[in-house]
Amino acid sequence: MPTGLLTDDASDQIVTTCRTAIGDSLRSATYFTRDDYQQLYLREDLERDADLSTFIGHEWRGFKTAQTAYEGSELGDYNYTIRVFDNGFLIRVTNDREGVLVTTDGLTVKDFEEVATALNSFLGERALD
Repeated sequence: MPTGLLTDDASDQIVTTCRTAIGDSLRSATYFTRDDYQQLYLREDLERDADLSTFIGHEWRGFKTAQTAYEGSELGDYNYTIRVFDNGFLIRVTNDREGVLVTTDGLTVKDFEEVATALNSFLGERALD
């Protein structure tokens, strides 16, 4: 698994943000850029064989496609994506150079909004560095 994209403090901040907003429903958290990724958290009861590089590639392309498709629409600016699966949910929070994928068990829309807002804030602060 790739490592070293984030400082330990930045990694801890993402995981703490997710754990605070999501609690025990947090399944995983992965930070990614266009070229690399770093899994920051994986709940103990989950298998460690997910093909993250394929997931990341799809989510990055998906972000660019959606951003272009909806740009300038009456919907406003893109905020985040939620994907719903049989065994959980995926939330993608992305800017134009980096992002975070979080998988969860069931959450409310308010929970998703809380974690997305916090992660957007984190990514925005990094952009200023």
